[in-house]
Amino acid sequence: MTVYRYEKQDFAPFNKAIRQEWTMTNGIGGYAGRSLIDSQNRTHQGYLIASLHPPIERYLVFSHVTEQFQTRKNTISLETAQFRKNGQIIDAQGQQYLQEMKYDGTVFYRYATDSFVLEKQIALKRGENTCAVSYHIKNLLPDEQTMILTPYFNFREHNTNSVPEDFSFRETVASHTLTLTPKLFPAHTIVFRFSSGSLLKRENTVRDHFSLQTEVELETEGLDSHYCPYDLSLLLAPFEEKELSLLCSVVSSDNCDSFESLPSDAAWHICHDIQHYYETCIDRAGYHDSLADKLVLAADHFLAYRKSTGYTTVLAGLPWFTDWGRDTMIAYTGLSLCTHRFDDAKEILLTFARYLKNGIVPNMFPDDNASPLYNTADASLWYFYAVERYLHYVNSDEAFSFVKQEIYPCLKEILSAYENGTDFEIYMDTDGLIHAGSGLDQITWMDVRVGDWVATPRHGKPVEINALWYNALRVTEFLAKQFGEDASHYQELSELVKTSFCKKFWNEKSGCLYDVVDVSETRSDPLGICDDKIRPNQIYAVSLPYTMLSPDQEQSVTGVVKEVLYVGCGLRSLAPDDPEYHGIYCGALPKRDAAYHQGTAWGFLLGGFLTAYRKVHHHDEESKKRALAMLEPVISHLHHTGCIGSISEIFDGDAPHTPRGCYAQAWSVGEVLRAYVEDIL
Repeated sequence: MTVYRYEKQDFAPFNKAIRQEWTMTNGIGGYAGRSLIDSQNRTHQGYLIASLHPPIERYLVFSHVTEQFQTRKNTISLETAQFRKNGQIIDAQGQQYLQEMKYDGTVFYRYATDSFVLEKQIALKRGENTCAVSYHIKNLLPDEQTMILTPYFNFREHNTNSVPEDFSFRETVASHTLTLTPKLFPAHTIVFRFSSGSLLKRENTVRDHFSLQTEVELETEGLDSHYCPYDLSLLLAPFEEKELSLLCSVVSSDNCDSFESLPSDAAWHICHDIQHYYETCIDRAGYHDSLADKLVLAADHFLAYRKSTGYTTVLAGLPWFTDWGRDTMIAYTGLSLCTHRFDDAKEILLTFARYLKNGIVPNMFPDDNASPLYNTADASLWYFYAVERYLHYVNSDEAFSFVKQEIYPCLKEILSAYENGTDFEIYMDTDGLIHAGSGLDQITWMDVRVGDWVATPRHGKPVEINALWYNALRVTEFLAKQFGEDASHYQELSELVKTSFCKKFWNEKSGCLYDVVDVSETRSDPLGICDDKIRPNQIYAVSLPYTMLSPDQEQSVTGVVKEVLYVGCGLRSLAPDDPEYHGIYCGALPKRDAAYHQGTAWGFLLGGFLTAYRKVHHHDEESKKRALAMLEPVISHLHHTGCIGSISEIFDGDAPHTPRGCYAQAWSVGEVLRAYVEDIL
């Protein structure tokens, strides 16, 4: 079993411990997360963020539970939080009693004093918007004491915050069940169930002024409030041990009337089922390798059921991204193939084939259930890579038959659209290379635009788009031959692309590739015919299955990228000696947007780099040792920074390369797992 363990020395200092996070998911878009010491440090945190229309419409409904123990002489509170009152930060430091924290896909806390021991385990039920909290409590005193639990509720979109005036619920209490129906969302009801104890009405039903450290650092107010109408009181006899289960669910208001009594071990069984589920995931992958097993566990967080298609999809990042085409295709191999989830892999390909439009697969499915967006030149080309990897891993007659019937026509449609021209000024030029973008379009992964300001304009012929174009042509050539069709057109076109690419993209002065050639004249800051900024996109001209450069050129490109851009957990998006380089990603959104692709390091790029590095060193033993050494920062990151057991979206380009952005990113995890499996294991 893959377990991350933390002890008392890891819970201090307070300001460091609240920044490390954990997360878990339920397979339908819902998730949970808090800090290492069970405090809230960002808006997107709680014990249950439910997905009301899988995998979107995500609402915080169950924030957390706090505990305190009361005797005739003393009260000990385990609450851990930051509050801001009268301009001052006040810390509730219940973590001083925390002895142990474990993460294995569930979260386990153990608190201990001279008077009690409390063990608390949290899990999300698979396929449901249900959170389970299991308690084991020991009274160490020869006297009675009372445990008071305070559950905190909400009903807000996960990317907003609450103020006291927001809370308006219709409440019912029956037996061991509390129901809360938000008056603004009457179709949904929060159902809170407990196995024993008594509900006591609170005088103060709202706790406000929670100060969220991550939001404050993003230069927002960073305050939140939660609704706590009742305490749950549990009497402990002298030296008594007790089990207690809490379940919090979101259900249709039509289905919230009848619930059976809750056994004291009901929550424990849900936690146990989740642990078994992850053991099954790891066993199915079959690596029995510490790092691979950890990444297999992390990979599961991003795979979710999409109600609109009935298929599995990939959530690009936690806590806020939904399914993005580009991210999905890049993360695809690691998340679904390296984990041996071949049925999920098949469904993901079908999901995006279903939404093909004008030769473009969707760039993203919005969180408001609106129509997909198609502003991407690379997602469709990465789709060819995903199909090639699917056939490579599954390698069966059934897989080839599936691709021939369901996917191959889409691939040909994509190539035809790119060759003849489609949306967003995507077209093949007379040299065989792909041009993409004009005006304010942002259609590569470097896609920040604020109003009329395009932070990283790349209109023209971007290097990775054309590396992917060549790869797509060669994949289709292979498939045409497999399926008994004439492949000559794809073969001839790929030769033209190779000739033009090697002629136009090679930067002799820098010993690497231009980032964009034939730069559009419409750019606001034209750089002439070539953009010679050193960026990481060129690594894909080395790492893809089909490539065009000579061995010497591939080695030179990889060497430049390692020397200039590699920073441990990722690659910088721009060379640090560039005048436009930004080494820190922090502050208000405009500051972050200026840095996002101008020096910030990206975790997913590490996968392509490791593949290229091993390739140019002929997969020898020395390069394997060096590649493993280059993964040491990732292993440390999994344990000690960001989100426990996952890989962040981005990192500062400057040391100490602090993790930023999404605390768990699909393509970061997927690409590191893929490269580790394919190029090292």
